[in-house]
Amino acid sequence: MKLFIHWDVSAELIDGWNTPNLYGLLFVSGLFLGYLVIQKVFKKEGVQEEYLDKLVLYVVLATIIGARLGHVLFYGPYFDVVHPNGYVEEGYFSHPLSIFKVWEGGLASHGGAIAILIALYIYSKRIIKRPMMWILDRISAPIAIAGTFIRLGNLVNHEIVGEETTVPWGFKFLHHDCFPRYDCDWSEIPARHPAQLYEAICYFLLFLLLLFLYWKKDAWKKPGILFGTFLIGVFGSRLIVEFVKLGQTARDNELFLNTGQILSIPFIIAGVVILYKALKKK
Repeated sequence: MKLFIHWDVSAELIDGWNTPNLYGLLFVSGLFLGYLVIQKVFKKEGVQEEYLDKLVLYVVLATIIGARLGHVLFYGPYFDVVHPNGYVEEGYFSHPLSIFKVWEGGLASHGGAIAILIALYIYSKRIIKRPMMWILDRISAPIAIAGTFIRLGNLVNHEIVGEETTVPWGFKFLHHDCFPRYDCDWSEIPARHPAQLYEAICYFLLFLLLLFLYWKKDAWKKPGILFGTFLIGVFGSRLIVEFVKLGQTARDNELFLNTGQILSIPFIIAGVVILYKALKKK
C-alpha cells in the first residue's frame, strides 16, 4: 500500500493575494535565523555591532539579486513557452518586469553564491578590513540555515519538484501537476520525490555540523575549515539530489549531468581544495 502525501498546501496567506505569502515568510525567517547566528559569533569574538549591520545588508542584497538573476540566466525561459495543455509560460526577456517578482519563487543557489562571494569580498576589503576567509568561515552556518528555509519555501510553492517515484514518502504536488486547473483527481497526479525537502534536510544537517565545528572544535582558528566544509556540503548534496530532481530546463533531459549539477562541480572542487589546505596548516 502506497502512503503518498497529497500536497495541496498553498503559499497564499490571504486568499487571492500573491503577496505576502508563505514563501516570502520562510525566506525572511531563514535570513533572520542566520542573523541571530552571526550575531552570536560576532559577540563571542568581540566584533563591533556596526559591522554586523553592514554585513547583513551586503548578504541580503547579494542573496536576493544574485539568486534571482541566476535563475533568470541559468534556467529561463527567456521567451514565452506554450505548453501542450495550452498554458503560456512567460519568458523573462519577453516580460522584463517579471524578473522583479521574487515573491513568486525562482531563485538559483549558484547565482546567489556567486553574488555573495563578490559582496563579501567588497565587505572584507572596504568595511571590516579582515581576510576574506575570515568572514567566509563565519557566514557559512548562517547561509546554510537560510538555505534550509528557502528550500522549504520551494516546497510550499510546489516548485523544483523531483522525478516520479514509487517510494511511500512520495509527494503528489497538486499545484505542479494539476496546474492551472487544480481540480484533478488525486489518482491522476503522479507521486514525486520531494527534492526540496531532501535538500532542506541536507542543509540543516550541514548547519548543525558547522555549529559543532565552530563551537566545540574551535574550527574558526584554522581559516578555511568551515567554508570548505560548507561548499562541499551544500553543493555536494545538490549534486546528489539533482539525480532525482525534475530537470529545470529543456536541455537537462538530454544531459547525464543537468545544469544544477554542472554548476555545482566547480564549487565542490573549490571546497575540497580549501579544506585540504586548511587541514594542512599547523
